[in-house]
Amino acid sequence: MAKVRLVDVAAHAGVSKSTVSQYLSGRFDYMSKETKERVQHAIAELNYVPNTIARSLKTNITKTIGIIARDVTGFYTSRTIRGVDDYCKSSDYNVLIYNTDFDPDKEAQALNNLRQINVDGIIISPSGTNTSLINHFVEQGLPIVQFQLEHDGTEKNIILSDYKKAAFDATEYLIQLGHRRICFVTQEFNKVKSRKDRFLGYCAALKAHGLQFDESLVQYWHREEGFISSPLALLDQENAPTAYFTQHLAITSDLLKQLNQTDLKIGENISLIGFEDLPMVEFFKTPITVIKEDPYNIGMEAAKSLLTLIQDKTAPAKKLVLPCTLTIRESCHKVV
Repeated sequence: MAKVRLVDVAAHAGVSKSTVSQYLSGRFDYMSKETKERVQHAIAELNYVPNTIARSLKTNITKTIGIIARDVTGFYTSRTIRGVDDYCKSSDYNVLIYNTDFDPDKEAQALNNLRQINVDGIIISPSGTNTSLINHFVEQGLPIVQFQLEHDGTEKNIILSDYKKAAFDATEYLIQLGHRRICFVTQEFNKVKSRKDRFLGYCAALKAHGLQFDESLVQYWHREEGFISSPLALLDQENAPTAYFTQHLAITSDLLKQLNQTDLKIGENISLIGFEDLPMVEFFKTPITVIKEDPYNIGMEAAKSLLTLIQDKTAPAKKLVLPCTLTIRESCHKVV
C-alpha cells in the first residue's frame, strides 16, 4: 500500500498543499469552517500521518528535547525525569532519554546523537568530563540546562539543591543531640563543587559550635569499589564516632548493609543521617533520618528553563538553587 502524501490529502480535500500544511501547523484562523472540515475529513479518510522529521528539517523545530542521565533507575533521577516529562507534556514537547551508566564516553555519544537528530535542547546531569563539548554546543546555539551536579562553578544554566545549607542543618541537628564525633562519609569531592559544598556545610556547622575538624572522620566511598576503608573500623578506636552522615543514597545503603551485620542498633547505639531519601523507608525497622531534595521540582524547573531558552535564545543564564528539608525519623539518638 502506497504511503499517503500531503499532496494526496490536498487533492482529496480539493485544496492546495499550502492549505493542508497551514492546517497541520495549527495556523488555520483565516480558513473557513468548511475548508477546515474538508481537510480534517481528508486526513481521517486517507489515514494520513504527517512526516514530522521532514517538517522539522524545514522549520528547524522538532518539539523534542533530550535528557541525559547517569542512571535512569535511580531514586532521585527517575523523579527528576518525571518532572521534566510532565512539564514537557503540558507544553507539547516530546522527551528522549539517554542513560550513560556513569560512563563519560556514553555521555559524549549521547550528546552527539541528540545533536545529530536536531533536538531543540538538552537537559543533562553531567559527568564533568565533557564540559568542552557541552560548551561547544551551547556556543553553536543549542540550549542546554544542567542539573544535580555542579562541577567547577562556571555552569551557566543549572538547577541544583542547596547542598551546603542542607549539610550544615543535618550536622547541626546531630550536634544539638549531643554528638561531637560525626563521621562524614562521601565520594571524592575535590573536582565536584556540589560534593565539596556538602563538606563545607559540615565543616561550617562544626566551627559554628566550637568543634574541631578531624580529618580521620572523613571516610570515602567509590561507586565501583565501595568504601575505601571500612567506616565501621573507626568504632573500635578510642574517641569513636557516635554518628554517621552519608552523602549519597548508595553510600547510605552500603553502610546500612555493614551495620546490619553488627550488634549495633541504629538510633540507639549509633546515629545515622543520609543525604537523599530512601525508597520504601516506611518498611525499615528503624526509619532513617534524611535530607530530602525535591527532584520532581528540579525536573520541572529544568524543563521550564530549557523551554524558555528554546523560545528565546537571548534569555539570561539562570542558576536556580532549591532548598532541601531535613526529615527527622528514628535513626538519631541523644548523646548523654
